Amino acid sequence: MAGDCAPRVGDTKALRAWRSRVPPEAKTGVAALGLRQQEDLTPAIRIGISSCLLGESVRFDGGHKRDVYLIETFGRFVEWVRVCPEVECGLGTPRESMRLIGARDGVRLLTGKTGIDHTDRMARYSERRVNEIASEELCGYVLKKDSPSCGLHRVRVYGAHGVPTKSGKGIFAARLVERFPSLPVEEEGRLSDPRLRENFIERVFAYSRLRNLFRSKWNVGALVAFHTAHKLILMAHSPNAYQRLGRLVAVARGVPVKELERTYTEQFMDALTTIATARRHTNVLQHMVGYFKDRLDRASKAELLASIEDYRNGLVPLIVPITLLRHYVRVHDASYLAGQLYLEPHPKELMLRNHV
Repeated sequence: MAGDCAPRVGDTKALRAWRSRVPPEAKTGVAALGLRQQEDLTPAIRIGISSCLLGESVRFDGGHKRDVYLIETFGRFVEWVRVCPEVECGLGTPRESMRLIGARDGVRLLTGKTGIDHTDRMARYSERRVNEIASEELCGYVLKKDSPSCGLHRVRVYGAHGVPTKSGKGIFAARLVERFPSLPVEEEGRLSDPRLRENFIERVFAYSRLRNLFRSKWNVGALVAFHTAHKLILMAHSPNAYQRLGRLVAVARGVPVKELERTYTEQFMDALTTIATARRHTNVLQHMVGYFKDRLDRASKAELLASIEDYRNGLVPLIVPITLLRHYVRVHDASYLAGQLYLEPHPKELMLRNHV
């Protein structure tokens, strides 16, 4: 099985270039953050993916669904771990197409013409494969939309009279997200939405940093440093979660280690699933301006505030005020802001904030 799921290696130089730009303040006291790695290490960010999206000819009709963005852009920064549940559970290529059928005992997976029931076979495979995935150290997963095995949202479920409702999940996808509730998981179709794409990739890099923290010899001080570096990111996603996590970190020394790791991971990743809106981004940007209260001249401050207002009104993308802020952080040596990963939570080469 491992041979069938060999990783596709990303662009090591591109990933190292991004890591080299992460400010030292962002990793104060935390070699655990994993923001910089030794030069001889390969990229640690491993992402599961439906094989057909990498151009593998594994679909029921012998074709593929090669995704150019995933392969040529995002793929430069990750290692792909390819998985095709239908092929790996023993079905051939090409094969008869399958669909989800609503039944009294739940949703079943049947072939479209002959009605052969593959539900139990797929369920056994899914259970076995997610157990193997637990050792793959994945930081995310991209699934093929609409698939009766891999679809995550609004998969067609056919009723007794052949009329479908878009209400299901693929059998493998359902088991995957049940087993790994904090893992960033998305469908390739939804990644065409700039906000969903930016949110997913931000979660992938955040989850990678979090895993690097907790698999090191971490202590409460390291967790505090991690949390501090992510404060503005959390504020942009969910102010309530930001406050809740702050209270957890404040009492961290009195919480058992395993419980602390589990609770922080669940709450941190759950917070990032909330889309960061323009309104919340604007609040964070204005909060950052406060750090330059006595450092900027009137004209510079007016220019910065105008760029934030233009962003709030949808006239410019987020990258415009962020770029100005990064400039002032560097020029005025604003050490606290320099340590905030909000300023560059993912590689700029992905240009995600050029479109939100």
